[in-house]
Amino acid sequence: MTDEHGQEQDREQLKTFADEWMSHTLEELLGDEGVLALRKFEGAADSLWATAITMKLATDEQILSALATRFRLKLADFGQGERAAREIVPEQVARRYHILPLRVTDSYLEIAAANPFDLDCEKTLAFATGREVRVLLASPERIRDKLEELYRPENVIDKLLEGMGETEVTHVEDDNLDLDELNISAEAASERPVVRLVDLILSEGILSRASDIHIEPEEGGVAVRYRIDGVLRQVMKVPRAAGIPLISRLKIISSLDIADRRRPQDGRARVAINGVPVDLRVSTLPASLGEKVVIRVLDTRRTVLSFEALGLNQSEQQSVEELLESRDGIILVTGPTGSGKTTTLYSALRYVQTEGVNIVTVEDPVEYRMQGVVQVQVHEKAGLTFASALRSILRQDPDVVLVGEIRDAETAAIAIQAALTGHLVLSTLHTNDAPNAVTRLLDIGVEGFKIATALRGIVAQRLMRLLCKSCKEVGVESIPTKLRRWVPPETPLYRAVGCDECAQTGYHGRFSIVEVLRVTPEVERCIAANETADKIADAALAGGMKTLWYSGLDHVLRGDSTLDELLRVVDVPQDEAAADGGRRKTASPKRESGSAETRRATDPGTSEPSFDGAFELLEPVADAPGPEITDGQERRLPAKVLLVDDEDQLRRVMRDLLERDGYTVIEARDGVEALDQVDRHGPDIIVLDLNLPGLDGYGVLSNLRSRHGTDHIPVVVLTARGDEESEVRVFEFGADDFLSKPFRARALSARLDAVLRRTRRAG
Repeated sequence: MTDEHGQEQDREQLKTFADEWMSHTLEELLGDEGVLALRKFEGAADSLWATAITMKLATDEQILSALATRFRLKLADFGQGERAAREIVPEQVARRYHILPLRVTDSYLEIAAANPFDLDCEKTLAFATGREVRVLLASPERIRDKLEELYRPENVIDKLLEGMGETEVTHVEDDNLDLDELNISAEAASERPVVRLVDLILSEGILSRASDIHIEPEEGGVAVRYRIDGVLRQVMKVPRAAGIPLISRLKIISSLDIADRRRPQDGRARVAINGVPVDLRVSTLPASLGEKVVIRVLDTRRTVLSFEALGLNQSEQQSVEELLESRDGIILVTGPTGSGKTTTLYSALRYVQTEGVNIVTVEDPVEYRMQGVVQVQVHEKAGLTFASALRSILRQDPDVVLVGEIRDAETAAIAIQAALTGHLVLSTLHTNDAPNAVTRLLDIGVEGFKIATALRGIVAQRLMRLLCKSCKEVGVESIPTKLRRWVPPETPLYRAVGCDECAQTGYHGRFSIVEVLRVTPEVERCIAANETADKIADAALAGGMKTLWYSGLDHVLRGDSTLDELLRVVDVPQDEAAADGGRRKTASPKRESGSAETRRATDPGTSEPSFDGAFELLEPVADAPGPEITDGQERRLPAKVLLVDDEDQLRRVMRDLLERDGYTVIEARDGVEALDQVDRHGPDIIVLDLNLPGLDGYGVLSNLRSRHGTDHIPVVVLTARGDEESEVRVFEFGADDFLSKPFRARALSARLDAVLRRTRRAG
């Protein structure tokens, strides 16, 4: 009895370990006495595995082999580790669970672990990465050594250089570069690791669709950031010791003076990524912690110079193309730096370029080389300024002249003079919107009457990010109160999610939103009278200009982008003009929601409805006559109208119009509901939209005409398609009348009145 009690006390004193799951395997490998020795060992660690190695009772290979055989586990191969796997697993997580990420695909993450049965680790990684976790077996010591090797600060450059063999980067030297002046500095910055690091930064940035690459010295190192789709994203941070030769290397390939670190410098370089040449524009700026370098990537492969590629709405593209039909005058593109002005100008050149048109440009710098266009590079040190180049260009018999930017009074005066003497001049200004471009020219010193005579139009522009088509989904978040007035009820709005295709950002690519100011007679009068920008804006809005806000809102309502992105790019309108929808008194903003046939909205804040696009109010509602049905001198009761349309706002507007005229109105949102309302209420006449969810307008017409009780009900078809084929087709299906959009307010009542008269007389 005493012996049993003593043995029980001995068992209680034996040490237990965190990896007790492997005790049975060790018993088979070491025997019961071996495991008992591990538990009694005074210097035992928290791990059976580590204690067995310390006591030299087994080797890592023996334990790995025994565990792999017993649990049918695969052994990890550290030579197959991928950088992509380590990027999605933070260092803190790897160290916490003592695991090493090895490989990653769209569906699974492969890790090396000493404990393949750590469910907490597996769940955490699965949740964080959205992938199935596959565990391979490795020894704790090998994992520990590998973690220290990979996450050691001095090995950052080695990590960054992994995978460089996949991309071929070569530098295309300038034939005029005098290398003798740079030999000493080049020797210091041409060591192989630095060259490979620069090649990595350039190739990764270009292949990631970056428009700019920022190299920024900061405390503790040098940050590398890519501007992708207009937003900066930090991709790496190199030690400060590697930052100085990195910047020197960039200055060498762009032909800059690497010994001069106190003055800003601008240069150019050309590299070939996998054999494809890409132009780089390099700018340096002295800062407190060292030189900052910004590289503008001019990749002609990704830049399609056409209005379709800009992503303009159809009406916006048509407005710009109509401006370019002018044979003379000046057209300005405005916006901040990075808003796509140059791309729009080049797209305009492509549009007007034909064999019989002589096009000359003066730019600083020449960003894209265009076949068939004479392009002049400004060189101020040599005396070739915008003004002097423009004077010479006008003696070269040009038809179209592109001036990169109007910076001073002299350039503005010559450009205006060229526009007044039979040339079409395209140029840019840095202003926030289109109307302020006029005041900017006035500030420079150009007379108002000359601007009014020469100016044909102004295009203000911004760039918005495009939602990733692979992962975007309908958002369920509530719309902020300040934005509800702009979003029609039940309009689906999308949100950015993030996937591998878009680098977890939710966006992939960008499109242009524009504000096109056309110089109407009223706008011209305001400019000539030196009116303020607000007065010019009022005249432009009355002439049909749509503001940047509404251009972006159109895309949001169509599902191209998000409200958050719209707010990032433009401000919410606050003035009365904005509440008027961007079209004073007569129209509201274009809101393209659903199909192309149903683009309309009501005018917030007013009792009088207004429309745009597919449904437009072309005159005051108050002028509409009362449509009580009369036959000769006989007065009849108001008719009962069934309105069938899937757009709530459009039905509401038409209902208000008809109820003011005394009609009784019934509503239906789709074809099936329309047939149900016909059976319930027996309407005197039906206003039917063709584009309906489920059962469309043609199906409703066919059903009505095939039933004895409904074949006599007159139907007026309402559609945005006013072509002959559509008109013939609706009559073939049995429609009594056809009303295309847009139409005047009185037209709807008048058509209903006329159809009802004919029906009553025929009856």
